[in-house]
Formats: sequence, structure tokens, C-alpha cells
Amino acid sequence: MAVLDKIRSKGVLLVVAVGFALLAFIIGDFLNSGSSYFNKSRETVGEIAGEDINIKEFTAAIEQMTEVYKIETGKSDLNEEMTSQIRAQVWETMVSDKILNNEAKKIGLAVSADELSDRLIGNNPHQLILQRRAFAGDNGQFSRPRLVQFLNSLEETPTSEEMRQQIAQAKNYWLFWEKTVKTSMLQEKYTALISKSVAVNSLEAKMAFQDKKESVDVAYVLKPYYTLSDSTVKVSDSEIKDRYAQQKEKFKQEASCGINYVVFSINPLKEDFTDAEKWMAKLSSEFKTTTDIVGLVNSNSDVMYDGRNYSRKTVPANLQAFAFGGQTGDVIGPLFVNNTYTMARIMQAGIMQSDSVKLRHIFLVKNDEAKADSLVAVIRGGGDFAALAQKFSAVKQTAAKGGEIGWLQEGIAGVDKELTTTAFTKATNEVFTLKNAQGTQILQVMEKTAARSKVKLAILERKVVPSSKSYSKIYNEAKQFAAQELTLETFEKVSKEKGFMLRPALDILKTADKIADINQSRQIVKWAFNAKVGNVSDVFDCGNQFVVAIVKEMSKKGYRSVEKVTDQLKAEIIKDKKAELIIADLSSQLSKSNSLEALAVTLHDSVKVSPSINFASYQFGSFGPEPSVIGKVSVAALNKVSAPIKGNSGVFVIRTSNKKVNPITFNAKMEAMQLNSRMSYSLPYMILQDLKEKADIVDNRLNFY
Repeated sequence: MAVLDKIRSKGVLLVVAVGFALLAFIIGDFLNSGSSYFNKSRETVGEIAGEDINIKEFTAAIEQMTEVYKIETGKSDLNEEMTSQIRAQVWETMVSDKILNNEAKKIGLAVSADELSDRLIGNNPHQLILQRRAFAGDNGQFSRPRLVQFLNSLEETPTSEEMRQQIAQAKNYWLFWEKTVKTSMLQEKYTALISKSVAVNSLEAKMAFQDKKESVDVAYVLKPYYTLSDSTVKVSDSEIKDRYAQQKEKFKQEASCGINYVVFSINPLKEDFTDAEKWMAKLSSEFKTTTDIVGLVNSNSDVMYDGRNYSRKTVPANLQAFAFGGQTGDVIGPLFVNNTYTMARIMQAGIMQSDSVKLRHIFLVKNDEAKADSLVAVIRGGGDFAALAQKFSAVKQTAAKGGEIGWLQEGIAGVDKELTTTAFTKATNEVFTLKNAQGTQILQVMEKTAARSKVKLAILERKVVPSSKSYSKIYNEAKQFAAQELTLETFEKVSKEKGFMLRPALDILKTADKIADINQSRQIVKWAFNAKVGNVSDVFDCGNQFVVAIVKEMSKKGYRSVEKVTDQLKAEIIKDKKAELIIADLSSQLSKSNSLEALAVTLHDSVKVSPSINFASYQFGSFGPEPSVIGKVSVAALNKVSAPIKGNSGVFVIRTSNKKVNPITFNAKMEAMQLNSRMSYSLPYMILQDLKEKADIVDNRLNFY
């Protein structure tokens, strides 16, 4: 009882304590259970039609497309621009795929396994499969056997880690195109379904035919808007606001920002040129006399010595006269051209050698190398090289062509240096062998181009580049500028005082990969959207330049403000008011003499003619689209001078003549077919754009890239 009484006496305090304990428990449980929600939110790169796109899914898609690009192009390294393009392409593809699949699911539209199989490996391969280089034969055209061979290779059991990686890469490549073909087929089905509801009917076909059935030649006089000064008309703020209200839907916008920025180019400073000049002078004497030219050049020069023979076409332009006018042992330099110090030494003059050599080969893997001597003996004894290549060579692609490799040039990238160097020393039809870690090649020179004069040069070259001290000096200059207490006004003022060029970048979208021509500037976009107006950035390292920026403006998604479009609206209103003045003036002139020629004289101009105009015409003469003028032409009485017509370029006065009627009779089916065909080009794009506008797309890529 005593315990109970004690509890009762402390009742209020206990309730509070228990309440705090429960609250702590609830909050703790919420935070723990909600952590997955917050983590999920942080991992969401976007939302398309109500479906979250996880960063892992997005990254995997980027990696897949990157590998596909490398296979398709043969490039192993991608620059920043290409990487950004791939990321953008992956996003656009995901948006299109998600929206399309969502719409198809609603109406029960799908691509069956049999349909997909037919377009992948059946009798009706999709164009995307036909265009792949990986499935092309020796003639460059699609080869079904090559496709089957590729697919069979995916099922091979790997015998090494390298082979396992190659098979995994090939599978990833195939899965990409399998998915892409399936999506393309689904889009074709969806487009075909929708297109049935927008087909041209007989009335539209008749109207289109009538629009172009009759045409006339149009004589005209034009008074352009620019002949009146803008100062001749006044535009009030209320007129601009009224015009904005009428056209507001034209000014929809995505979230954007605007910045001003200063670029600090990382160029070599005066001391860098001095150091390079001293460096070259120090090596000059040794370069002229050393017997170890390879060691000296390859230890110091930007251009490695590889023993190549230079022709007049391949030798550096500033060394051509020296190389082909000197003798062995001659030296030139130091020369200074394009921020580069150069010396050259003729190692061998008077060389006569071909530019290109045509080869064929038989490649023997390690296990077959013992056959090399016998095969060489057979070939030298008159054996058929092509037949032997087809039978014994391990390189099937060249074996199918009798071992023919094709024409090679000395020093060509990607080709074994020993192969080309040796081949150029051999006579036509001579057979020789080369051995490496992969196996043995039996080669024969098939043809050689005519011998040309060549020279062997050693080139000592040093391009003047910014030193670490210069880099630091330029960085410190940028840092000092950024560290000041700057506003929008003082940012511009200080830039001018320091002689820095201030550059604007307006209407930057969140998805922008770069600003102007600045490399690695995506980081500036990310910073700007997380900053506020007036914020000054730290120094951005953008490869060959530093950048300091200030946020000038931020615009939310919605509509551009009337202030931002005032100049555009004012120009439209000025044009309209000029049109009124010009129409009044031309009407007055026509009331005195209803003659096109007399009007032209008054305007110090001449009458011009635009031939064969009809209602279907897209443009009027050389003025481009002039729909109001073309519309008036179609109803104007022949040989009568019209009233002034307000156009896009100015005010026109016209007179029609020479009416021509197309003798072709109306064919409703043919006309409808032409219109449908024309519409089919733009319909898929229009459908997808319409679906995108209606889909609720949230793009969070800025948080990740």
C-alpha cells in the first residue's frame, strides 16, 4: 500500500515521465522505421508517371549504354562531353520507356516472346539488329551466321577471368539491344494504333487537293517595318501587361537560373617561357653530339623517337625544308613556333621507301607454330597462299579473304610496329615470319606503292605549359577575387577594374551539362541551383581554366515573368503599331493612284513578282512564311490591286495574275495516302511529346550529377 500511495503522490510527475518515455519511443521508432524512407528518397534520381527511378537502376543503365557505345565505336575512353551525352540519353530513354510501357499496360498492348524472337533472330530481323557492326559479315552487311556465332559464344564456359568478363560484356550488349528492339516494337504498335484514329478523311483530302489546284503569280510591293524608327510609336506598361495576359501560355518555363562568371585561363606565364628556353639551351649541345639519341629524346622530348621514316606529307611543316634539304647529321634549332621549342637532327637522309604496303598473312596459334616452316616452304615453292590461309589461319575474318590484311602505312596506330617496319624492308611477293606471345604470323608482301624520298629524324620538342607555380599563381588570383565581399554590382565593377572579362549565362536548366564552352562545368550548374541570388562561388577547377561565378537570378517552374519578356512583347506591339501607320500611309497613296507601279515609285522601290503561289504554299517568295499574305492571295481578284496586307516582314500590296489550274483530277485515295504518309513522320514524336507533357516527371539528377 505504501508503494501505491507513493506512486499516487507522484502521479502527475509520473504521467509526464511516462509521456516523455513513450514520445521518445515513438519518435525513435519513427526515425528507425523512416530511415529506409529517407534513404529511398535520397536514392531517387527521378519520378516518371508515378514510378520512382532509383539511382542504382539509373547508374546501371548508364554503365550498360557506356559499354554498348564502346563496343559500337571501338573507343575505350570517353571524354566528359560523351559521358554527359550518355547520361542525358539514358534519362530520355527511361522517360520514353516508362511512359510508353505505362500507356501500353493500360490498354493491354504488349510484345509477345514469339514476336520478339522473330525480330531478333527470326526471318524478319529488326533494323536495329541489321545495323549492328557486331553482326556484320566480311562485306559489311548483316550476316545471320555471324549473329548465330555471337549468340553461341554467350553460352561458352569461360576458361579464364578475362574470358568470363568478355562473355559478361557480350551478354550485356545483347540484352541492351534485345530491350531496345522490344521497346521499338511496342512503340510501333502503339503508334499504329493511335494513327488509325487520326487518319485523313475524304473531306481533308479534298481540301488539300483544292488548296494546291489553282495557283497565281503575285506582283507585290512591300514596305518593311524597319523603314520606320521604333521611336515613332509609344508603348505603355499597360499595353505590355495586356499582351502578356493574352499570351501567357507561350511563356511556360522549367526552373532555371542565370549567372555572371569570370574565367581565369590557365596559360603559361612569362617565367614558363623563360624556363623552357633555358631547358632547351641546356640540352642543345648534347642533342647535336650524343650517340644515344634514343635515350636523350625519349627521356626529355614531348615527341618520342620511334625510328620512323618521315615523308614530305608526314614530317612537321616547320621542319620540311630542313629535313629534305639537309644531310645526315645536320641539326636545326632551337625553333619557337606555337608555344613550342623544337630541335631536329637528321639521322638518315636519302631514304627511298614506299608509303604503303599490302599484306596477307597466315596466323598460327601456339599449338600450330610447328607448321610454320613447312608452310613457308610450300609457299616459296609455289603453293597457293590464299588456299593455305583459308585452311590454317586462326584469324577467320582474314582467312575468308585468303589471308588478306589490306594496305598498311608505317607507324599507323593500333598496328604492331615490328610488323610494319619489317614489311617495308621486304620486296614484293617476299615471304617472312614474325613471332609474338600470341603465335606466329607467316606474311607475304602483295603490293607496294612507288618508293618516295624519306628521312629519319630525331625531334627534341618541348611545349611551353603552365608550371605548378603558374598554376598556383593563377589559382590564387581567382581565389582572391572570389574571397571579396562581392554583390552583383561590385562583382561586375571589380571584374572591369581587374581587366577580367565578365560573361553572362542565362536560362540555365537543371539538366544543363555545361555552361557555354567551359569543360567540366556541370559542377557550376549544381552549385548555382543550390545557391541564392547574390551568392558568389568558390573557385571551380574546369580543366584548363578556373571559374568564379555569382548567381544573378533564379526562376521557378511555371511562367516567365512579364519583366523577363517585356522586350519581346514590346517588339511585337511596336511592329503592330508600325503596321497600322504603314497601312494608313499606303491606303492614302492608293487612294490617289490605284497602281502598284506608282506605289513602288513612291516607295523608291520596284514591283517584284512571286510566281505560282497557292493556298498550300509554305512561303511567299524569299520572305519565308507569310500566311496572311498567302491567304489573301487565294481569294484576291485577278489583276486587281489589293488593300495593304499586314505581314511578318512588313506591309504588302499585291496584284495577282496568270492563274493556272492543275489538270490532274482528284484522287481521294492517293491524296489521303500522301497526307497520311507525311503525317506518319511526325506522329510518333508528337504522340510521345504529348504523353511527356501529361506525365508527372520529376527530375532529381541535379542531386547526383
